[in-house]
Amino acid sequence: MASEIHQNDIGTRFWVTVKESGVGIDLTTASGLQLTFRNPSGDLLVKAASTSGDGSALSGVMYYDTVSGDISQVGHYKLQAIVLSATTQFSTEVYTFPVKKNLGG
Repeated sequence: MASEIHQNDIGTRFWVTVKESGVGIDLTTASGLQLTFRNPSGDLLVKAASTSGDGSALSGVMYYDTVSGDISQVGHYKLQAIVLSATTQFSTEVYTFPVKKNLGG
């Protein structure tokens, strides 16, 4: 995740590690990976997450790159990752991050 996120940023990468009992879970057999965002107005945005080809999925690492419209409000957002499989669902803790206003408006 970038050190500072601004309104209307595109391409900001959110990395999340999904753990159970402190150990990253293997995401390679997951049927679905999601990052759910809640914007300052309370609206939910559910995005499909991806894994990297570097083997980090074995340790529970997934990511999402923002697109136009994802971060359209200034304020505090919440983020939670969800891993779906045929028999289980893992959810991370809920993270909070600020989105700041740009100098130009």
